[in-house]
Amino acid sequence: MRCINLRTALLASACLTVLAGSSPAQTTSDTTKGGPLDLGKMWTFDNPPSAYFQKTYNFTADEKWFDETRLASLRFADYCSASFVSANGLVMTNHHCARESGTGVTRKGEDLNATGFFAKTAAEERKVNGLFVDQLVKIEDITKRIQEAMTGAASQSEQAQLQAREEAFTAVKQEYGQKEGWKGLELQTITFYNGGRYSIYGFKRYTDVRLVFMPELQLGFFGGDYDNFTYPRYALDCSFFRVYDNGKPLQTTHFFKFNPNGVRDGEPIFVIGNPGHTERLKTVAELEFDRDLQTPATIQLLKNRSAALQAYNATAKNDSILNEIFSYENSLKAYGGQLEGLRDASLMARKAVFENQFKAAAKAKNLPASQLSTWDEIAASTAQLRAIFKDANYLAPSERTMGELMTFANVATQFSELLASRPQDAERARSLMVSPEVTDMGLEEAYLVAHLTEAQAALGNDDPYVKAALTGPDGKRRSPKEAAAYLIKNTKLTDPAFLKELSTRPNAASSSNDPMLKLAQIGFPRYLAAARQARQLTQRQEVLRGQLGRMLYDVYGTAVPPDATFSLRINDGVVQSYNYNGTKAPILTTFAGLYDRNYSFANKAPWDLPARWKNPPMELLKQPMCFISTNDIIGGNSGSPMINKNREAVGLAFDGNMESLPGEFIFVPDLNRTISVHTGGIIAAMRYIYKADRLINELVGPPAKPVSVKK
Repeated sequence: MRCINLRTALLASACLTVLAGSSPAQTTSDTTKGGPLDLGKMWTFDNPPSAYFQKTYNFTADEKWFDETRLASLRFADYCSASFVSANGLVMTNHHCARESGTGVTRKGEDLNATGFFAKTAAEERKVNGLFVDQLVKIEDITKRIQEAMTGAASQSEQAQLQAREEAFTAVKQEYGQKEGWKGLELQTITFYNGGRYSIYGFKRYTDVRLVFMPELQLGFFGGDYDNFTYPRYALDCSFFRVYDNGKPLQTTHFFKFNPNGVRDGEPIFVIGNPGHTERLKTVAELEFDRDLQTPATIQLLKNRSAALQAYNATAKNDSILNEIFSYENSLKAYGGQLEGLRDASLMARKAVFENQFKAAAKAKNLPASQLSTWDEIAASTAQLRAIFKDANYLAPSERTMGELMTFANVATQFSELLASRPQDAERARSLMVSPEVTDMGLEEAYLVAHLTEAQAALGNDDPYVKAALTGPDGKRRSPKEAAAYLIKNTKLTDPAFLKELSTRPNAASSSNDPMLKLAQIGFPRYLAAARQARQLTQRQEVLRGQLGRMLYDVYGTAVPPDATFSLRINDGVVQSYNYNGTKAPILTTFAGLYDRNYSFANKAPWDLPARWKNPPMELLKQPMCFISTNDIIGGNSGSPMINKNREAVGLAFDGNMESLPGEFIFVPDLNRTISVHTGGIIAAMRYIYKADRLINELVGPPAKPVSVKK
């Protein structure tokens, strides 16, 4: 299951932003092959790769082909991809994209995760409040305007340049919002090549979206986290919705016709969707920073928080907590695979080869020396980020990193200082001085234990913060668990009278003997100093990456695609096997494999099956279920349609294999595979299990009537 980058969400309060049991196989790529195509194949619709498709596949895709492909594709809310698959506004996306929606329309006494859902009639289709899909209908280049705005502020600070860019974005959107053909559209400015190019996109937004079909969770997430990012795979990760317009199903000519027989070995195949985030233009210096510091720290954080939630949910049995655990575990595998890739010497060597090629090509174009020094400047700022990483990362206050109470202690410390030195600023921040809502003290303690354990490992036993946290009143050293229990037991941060004193008396926090406040007084100033420096450095790096992106575009133009930015892309690949674990992967799996896995694990979760699946007809077993291809996808591509040259839907992308996880920073198609639900498998499940004839007829038409032969 693909997901959009979780690190930013977890560490939102910091200025810087498990290992799974199995890990990507070490690639055998020849490091001399490093080059521009390591940046991937996520082509934009601003510059469709017509010539590339012709050269690579002897396939002529004209302007109409790309326009129709774009208009049939959708962005599903703000986290997934989707597509129209019928003239009546039927929308296809993944099951894991639909779970939230399915929960939202569940009625009293229902459990749609357990039973699935199928609207047998149009009247039974259920509107999902707040859900929307966006169709990209307008594109225009605004590069010159944005870059000129930033250049005008170049003599000032990096912050001024970024502010000038944001002001230019706002002005452009206001202008286009009044422009003929753009009025009424959802407008978004899109950054390509880290600032090498800019566009404005206009989306037609549909807000009446209704659930039509969703299989049970056991099928949509068959194999759970164990099977996540693996292949062969047996998951019916699909769902269907319908867009309504003025109370009636939307009538559209832009859709992908279903072809349940369209996957053949070696066939060219195309994914259209909204890949969320890649960092393939990062320099080697930045990737080494990720390898050595950022990614291991993120993994440790995810691992510890997931363990805390799992222990908590063993008795709580809360579905929302379970979904959060799924998200953590998914991210753990993803970041674990990325770290394996960063530690793969052959992949890093490829990045170095391309970086040297890029530098040489930039010099050959006689670009200014100020631009050619960009790599050195990025390396210098990255070295500075290394120096402040520990304070900025391990002392950052966040509910998910150190718990509600310790985070509040940091807030109270800052507020107390404001109250003493800048009362006017304190008044604006007074709303933050609200009693922390601790729903479960056991979970609170688990988060604090994890924080103290991580701080001890990263900062060392002699660090003042660690010493203060782990030294008891008797002067003896305590374990992180003992220290967390003491801090929670002895803090007064849940006492309303004490909170009132903190919010009204200057320096109340700094003069208090509360153990959490005393600890915050040591850690928070260090975090604040590091965070301020990190902010300046990251702003500088953002400007420098923009310069690098401009150079990339100057040197290679549209011959290489930009990094993913959750904007609509089309990427190409072929249906192709690969070698793994001493054997060969089949290009497709069948329902027979689903049942073999179910029987092999004695129908135990997460390989259990609902009752309706227990006695399948023999015709189902030989039907295709999932297949693989060499396409280039990342989180955000979940729900992307897989189409052939005839613009027919032949699959639904939902995951990649373990070997694809380094795709965050490099695309190497040797072993990288996209995993899709086969359209033939979707139809087979509807026909033999769900008896969803209404949908089958809409997607592929009614079954052909037997021809009677007169005797």
